[in-house]
Amino acid sequence: MTQVLKFKELSFLIYGLGLSGQSVIKFFKKKKIKNFKVWDDKKRNLYKNLRAKNLKQALKEANYIVLAPGITLKKNKYLKGYQRKIITDIDLYYLFYPKTKSIVVTGTNGKSTTCKLIEHLLKKNNFNSVVGGNIGAPVLGLKTQKKKFIIIEASSFQLSHSKFISPDFAFFLNFSNDHLDWHGNLKNYFNSKFKIFRLQNKSQFALVNKKFKKHYRIKKFFGKLIIPKINNYKEIKSEIKNDYVISDINDENMSFVYAFSKLLKIRKKSFIRAMKSFKGLPHRFEIFLKRKNITFINDSKATSFRATQVALNSLKNIYLILGGLPKKNDKIHLNKYKRNIKKCYLIGKNISFFKNQIKKNITLIISRNLKNSVIQILKDLRAEKDKNKYILFSPAAASFDQFKNFENRGEEFKRLSRIYAKKYI
Repeated sequence: MTQVLKFKELSFLIYGLGLSGQSVIKFFKKKKIKNFKVWDDKKRNLYKNLRAKNLKQALKEANYIVLAPGITLKKNKYLKGYQRKIITDIDLYYLFYPKTKSIVVTGTNGKSTTCKLIEHLLKKNNFNSVVGGNIGAPVLGLKTQKKKFIIIEASSFQLSHSKFISPDFAFFLNFSNDHLDWHGNLKNYFNSKFKIFRLQNKSQFALVNKKFKKHYRIKKFFGKLIIPKINNYKEIKSEIKNDYVISDINDENMSFVYAFSKLLKIRKKSFIRAMKSFKGLPHRFEIFLKRKNITFINDSKATSFRATQVALNSLKNIYLILGGLPKKNDKIHLNKYKRNIKKCYLIGKNISFFKNQIKKNITLIISRNLKNSVIQILKDLRAEKDKNKYILFSPAAASFDQFKNFENRGEEFKRLSRIYAKKYI
């Protein structure tokens, strides 16, 4: 109540009117916080009655600027000099609900899957929980009052601007080259991820990838350091008997969830029972079709080569569909997987980039689009005698050159696969 009264005395500018910005408006109205204005560089007709008349003046007068996660200071000329004022919707959640138990998950790859694994584990073991943030609804749109845990997927964008995030359990899964166009360089990107630990206290837990153990200790954070071990998880992996969960692609995610289960004193049998019933998320190594000895896998969420590598490590006899809008400074090193990849089919508007990166030792087919790729692969497979074959759509690139988003891209791959599998298999 004291926090609410304090905020009623402050002024705010909500900058960016996407889902998170709109959730902040609804939240302020619910909390009867009236001293705020809104701004969006493009959506000028949205919330016209709340729109600031003069942006420069509104930025100057606001005590806090609640910034949408997609807006980068690097490319915004108006926000320079106002970094100290900037907070996020997740910050507001921590300021208003400091007693709620929270789990925040970040990392370059596997965040969404890990969040859903945690949610499933908790619910199957009678812990009330809800998940949101960068997955599903914005945190301020979640009904959390009666929940034991709130699980938040936090992107580097959100963490970069955050000032009040203090998770009871902070997960840093992994790190690789990504989002450099937003952060400017790899160091900024990494530091934004590491902010997840900055405000933790001695009663809270930091689950950190073993690669960053030294970095964590150098920073002298206060959270209890936990290093999840994949070998610990592999000791029980065979007992789970769920094709999606026990795929090698999920070993890293599962090692974190297993380590977390021990912190909550969830019994091993209860952990195994929960994981047996988990269903994977769409577009993340999604096995959606099997016909004869051919398995179709939709991994459209793989928007960087690091994400695609994980899939390539876990399969053989792969017919790989690759291409799209490459991430800044990303390198496509397929040579080490040449024994796993039968052929590689290139799509998108940046084929020359992928050709130059791959160069040799991999058979390349220029398909240009998904339809051509699916048809050509199915024709090629007629001549192959391998027992188990995998059609893997793991593009190692963003989707925006040909599709609205990775979900749209993945759904199109599934649609085409189902149509032409009936014709050619």
